Amino acid sequence: MSEAVVLDLCASGALADSGAAVPFDVVYQGQPCRAFAIRFQGQAHAYLNRCGHVPMEMDYVDGQFFDSSGQWLMCATHGATYAPQTGLCVAGPCRQGLIKIAVSEEGGRVRWHTSPQLQPSRR
Repeated sequence: MSEAVVLDLCASGALADSGAAVPFDVVYQGQPCRAFAIRFQGQAHAYLNRCGHVPMEMDYVDGQFFDSSGQWLMCATHGATYAPQTGLCVAGPCRQGLIKIAVSEEGGRVRWHTSPQLQPSRR
């Protein structure tokens, strides 16, 4: 699958501003990975669930990525902090930002977009 495909992810209402994420499985560069979608300031965003400091999952409780202020995404293990809109590392030990996944929202549904490096899981 090399052409971009748009895949249904969740109902728009499943994502609350600065609330719990909706997890999903992807294959990134041939490796199975977890990903997550969040809503921040009314907009849906999605990222690989992989810290930019050490490539491990960021949530210690499933779907919980926002810090206590609801303004930043935070790795529960290392404290690396990221901007929800861009995935850019803003504080803590980061080698790089989060890997962003293109999403769109229309008709009450959030959808994610594949790419040559990012494909749906075969599960």
